Amino acid sequence: MEELNKLIQEFSKHDQREYDDQRALEIHTAKDFIFSMLGMVQKLDQKLPVANEYLLLSGGVREGVVDLDLDELNVYARGTDYDMDFTLLVPALKLHDRNQPVTLDMRHSALCHSWLSLRLFDEGTISKWKDCCTIVDHINGATNYFFSPTKVADWFYDSISIVLSEIQKKPQRGMPKVEKVEKNGTIISIILGVGSSRMLYDIVPVVSFKGWPAVAQSWLMENHFWDGKITEEEVISGFYLVPACSYKGKKDNEWRLSFARSEVQLKKCISSSLMQAYQACKAIIIKLLSRPKAISPYHLRSMMLWACDRLPANYLAQEDYAAHFLLGLIDDLQHCLVNKMCPNYFIPQCNMLEHLSEETVMLHARKLSSVRSDPTEHLRTAIEHVKAANRLTLELQRRGSTTSIPSPQSDGGDSNQPDDRLAKKLQQLVTENPGKSISVFINPDDVTRPHFRIDDKFF
Repeated sequence: MEELNKLIQEFSKHDQREYDDQRALEIHTAKDFIFSMLGMVQKLDQKLPVANEYLLLSGGVREGVVDLDLDELNVYARGTDYDMDFTLLVPALKLHDRNQPVTLDMRHSALCHSWLSLRLFDEGTISKWKDCCTIVDHINGATNYFFSPTKVADWFYDSISIVLSEIQKKPQRGMPKVEKVEKNGTIISIILGVGSSRMLYDIVPVVSFKGWPAVAQSWLMENHFWDGKITEEEVISGFYLVPACSYKGKKDNEWRLSFARSEVQLKKCISSSLMQAYQACKAIIIKLLSRPKAISPYHLRSMMLWACDRLPANYLAQEDYAAHFLLGLIDDLQHCLVNKMCPNYFIPQCNMLEHLSEETVMLHARKLSSVRSDPTEHLRTAIEHVKAANRLTLELQRRGSTTSIPSPQSDGGDSNQPDDRLAKKLQQLVTENPGKSISVFINPDDVTRPHFRIDDKFF
């Protein structure tokens, strides 16, 4: 156990990189570029809300930060393809004017999924978006427009491609180099070369709701590990529909409920040693259980949240128990596989492994038992992988093969001082808020003045 604890610490040291001023400025430059691009997308056809609120999460979709299916995603590797990864949830529609529980049309869907009728919105919204809908005519002659995740994703990818093409016709000094733009299922993945860094942005079109869905009301009645640590209002401030369907669902119509905003709040209540064990466990299983694709990092995240509810708080607070937590997570995952049962944390009646065949779950269970019999060896392999990725990143930085950003001091004069202050502020935010999400309020008519919210802090 002592050796395993040391290996987890070593993994964390290599996995969590520190950012200097230059890297902080590169992060800010990439983020600014993405937000400016989205402002231009809004202006193309006025479909996106004018004043939009994005949720920026540290880690790409492949890291399990959002409950999306990974089957349709191209494989990107840290070090080889990118150095840092982010997920950005971009509301195509917002429903923020209700305080009562939100009731969705789940008659056609599996649990945790829903169709979305535009009848909830005004005529102007329907006319703007009806080309991204599937149309259902009722017997009484009424027409119902159902917001289509696949059509929205197609529109979003086409719009982003148009905007990037326009931007690249008039390159500006210090502008990021667009190295890759790909549509992966319903997600748009963009890799930017910024200075000596490559940033992966997985951009996800979503529907944003304030309040809480009626289907998850019973979850609020239970006791949870976060009781007394954060308020219920913080946890249930809103939810999303993300473009993913159930195993037998209709891809063109079905959205999946996502509680990404709530998960950001819950992470504040999880001890650092458990988070380290989770990251180490994720690194071990992400490749091992990826073929055939059955277990995603999001399943592991759900199991960790269930473990927090189940286990005593004083046990979970032990700083030197990372090895115990790692083995516990592997055991929990094994239990889920053998029983073919992994309940969604917010909607427990939804079993996220229900669609898997007996053959698949037993194949993964056997693989996992080889990890459990010698976790140190598998963790050493994960450490070697992350060290190799870091070496690739450093080698690229030495070669300086991507576009270089002028240093804030390069021109002299006062005009660069705001960038310098911003870089320092951003570096401070990154180092003080590891793993937290950033909400950004942005006006497409003035993208030079974004307003940040990191969890409940405003900047």
